[in-house]
Amino acid sequence: MRQRIRTSLFLLGILILSACSNTRHLKPGQNLYLGAEVKINPDSSVRIDNQKDVKNTLLTKTRPRPNKKILGIRFKLGVYNLAGEPKKPKGIRNWLRNKVGEPPVLLSDVNLTYNNAVLSSYLISQGYLQAVSIGDTVVKRKRAKAIYTVNTGNRYIINSVTFPKDSVGIPHIINQHLDKTLLKVGDYYDLDVFKRERERIDNDLKEAGYFYFSPDYLILQVDSSIGKHRVDIALKVKDIAPAASLKPYTINEINIYPNYSLQRDSMLRKLTPEVYNGFNIYTRRQIFKPKLFDRLVFFKKGELYNRRDHNQSLNRMVNIGAFQYVNAEFVPLDSFKNHELDLNIYLTPLKKKSLSFSATGTSKSNNFVGSEIMLTQTTRNLFGGAEQLDLSVSGGFETQVSGQSQALNSSSLTATGKLTFPQFIVPFFKPSNTNTYIPKTVASLSYQLLNRASNYNLNSFKGEFGYTWNENQYKLHTLNPVSVNFVTSKITAKNPDSLLAAIPDLRRVLEKQFIIGSNYNFTYSNQMDDNRRNNMYFFGGLETGGNVWGLFARKNAEGQKVIAGVPINQFVRVELDFRDYFKITRNVIWANRLNFGYGYAYGNSTSLPFVRQFFAGGSNDIRAFPARSLGPGTYRVPSRESYADQSGDVKAMFNTELRFKLVSVLHGALFADAGNVWLRKEDPTRPGSGFEFKTALSEMAVGTGAGLRVDATIFIIRLDVAFPIRKPYLAPGERWVIDEVDFGSKTWRKDNLIYNIGIGYPF
Repeated sequence: MRQRIRTSLFLLGILILSACSNTRHLKPGQNLYLGAEVKINPDSSVRIDNQKDVKNTLLTKTRPRPNKKILGIRFKLGVYNLAGEPKKPKGIRNWLRNKVGEPPVLLSDVNLTYNNAVLSSYLISQGYLQAVSIGDTVVKRKRAKAIYTVNTGNRYIINSVTFPKDSVGIPHIINQHLDKTLLKVGDYYDLDVFKRERERIDNDLKEAGYFYFSPDYLILQVDSSIGKHRVDIALKVKDIAPAASLKPYTINEINIYPNYSLQRDSMLRKLTPEVYNGFNIYTRRQIFKPKLFDRLVFFKKGELYNRRDHNQSLNRMVNIGAFQYVNAEFVPLDSFKNHELDLNIYLTPLKKKSLSFSATGTSKSNNFVGSEIMLTQTTRNLFGGAEQLDLSVSGGFETQVSGQSQALNSSSLTATGKLTFPQFIVPFFKPSNTNTYIPKTVASLSYQLLNRASNYNLNSFKGEFGYTWNENQYKLHTLNPVSVNFVTSKITAKNPDSLLAAIPDLRRVLEKQFIIGSNYNFTYSNQMDDNRRNNMYFFGGLETGGNVWGLFARKNAEGQKVIAGVPINQFVRVELDFRDYFKITRNVIWANRLNFGYGYAYGNSTSLPFVRQFFAGGSNDIRAFPARSLGPGTYRVPSRESYADQSGDVKAMFNTELRFKLVSVLHGALFADAGNVWLRKEDPTRPGSGFEFKTALSEMAVGTGAGLRVDATIFIIRLDVAFPIRKPYLAPGERWVIDEVDFGSKTWRKDNLIYNIGIGYPF
């Protein structure tokens, strides 16, 4: 071990020395470019607003960028120089130099004139209309910097804004929406605001039928000669705007080609259309029911064109999941001589049936490995209304091959059927929906057989009926008013009595469970917005069991409410999951997660059913502890029973992770996890398992570690190594074990290090 450490330190030292002597490899006359420096108004005591932010923005606009640094050292350039000129087109030297390494950025690559123009242009766009940038270079010992001295002058303020005056046409539409204008007297001159104002007006005109209008047909004339660093702004429609852009258009014919292909184009156009609710449907055989297009096409014959209906129609046709290609074509009649458009909608259906296959695998250092394969058949447009039927079968296998007194194997077999209708189906009620996104009604049935460690089987039958809909691109709602789950079990161990004696809590796991109730989930995510510096994700779930059905259930001899002789579970379960992704730089992200869960059981139940309880520990959870091994509370399962899953009614977890790019598709991470699960009421057979608010914080497990990830966009393979620094099952005052960390000890590594291989990020 010591020899490996010495070797690693020696190699690291060579790399650092090589990085420090990068200029030795330069040719005569070459100078290594170290980057740019911006000085704002250096000869004036006046500071502009947000001067630090402006300076940082100007720095990002200079080109080229210097060689990248890690901890102040240009490692990539050091690797490039250390590798030297490769003698062969392939090999380790070539890979290090051209893939890992980075060639030197030279002063000769810097174009001062271009950068001066860019910096001045940016400042002018921000209202510094007299800004000037002067660039120069400083060279010392073959190292060079570019220094840009920027004199901004005063920032100009809007003095007045004038819009076109008229009571008809485009001026009338503009004046109708002046309350939404972005141009405010007293605000700073800002070219970005000017552009957004033109786009706002263009959107208002599109909503009023001006199909051929464009923001480029608007001009903002600026008069900066009035003095006192103020400007007058006049918005006008350009004289060169074409006639077609100056008039509103109405929809004439709506022609739909639901089974379109280029090969059949001429034949389809010659067909006699089926006329339905103002639509002309051209098809040789009816694949889709005509009433489907009432939910997909928002335009009506004779109404004004508007962008909202245009976008909603396209989004619905794309998101319904029935078409491979969607194209909406607006064709003017008589070459723009009148005010009408024909709408042609070309739809190419997806294949009726498709088959997909997937495989996943995981491995952990506690000798627990697993794999699963899934086969799914999808049947689209089942009843002619874009319905979709998914039938899937999956099988999984897990094994714990050492570290226990016996080999522990688990296998699972799951079959699922899901039928999706692209509309709300509500008994005795027909809801209207004009949202951009397709609402869906989903009915599903599933069966899972789980064989756990050759000791017992769990059979789970589940059926749900509910709805899912997008409120907007960020918010998703799922409501299942009917959810039925029946779980039964059977002991398969050769000696059941000794198994139950060793694991008393296993009796509760093996009880028949009948869960009938409802659930609602809400998800908010803006992670698709890459331009945001801070992205967020939130999940909130509420589930109830036995509330309504408990009113109709009969009581058995023990006083329990039963249906078909099986006691029903009565509970309320809440879960909240909040995640935040903050981009420190383009390649460094600080990710955080807060996860809370609480379950309240009543009536028949003293705790949540096992399949609805919370767990802690594992590769996507608290990574320094084996999967589902933590808790409840300060209770610890004896090592010989470590395969027995521990669960609780209450969960609290916090994860923080710093993610950074190393090279190419290789990323690194430093992380810390904390959390635990508890029972709402203490179990006498598991001392310390009960939840108390005042002691919960002192009973949290804490782990930390580092990871490597291969992020190839289409897939992510993750390797994390973690170790505990706080063990809640130890005596109070002894739970922090940071002082026991000893990477050089084989015994410590065996008892504490946990390696997790996973697919995708942990959160």
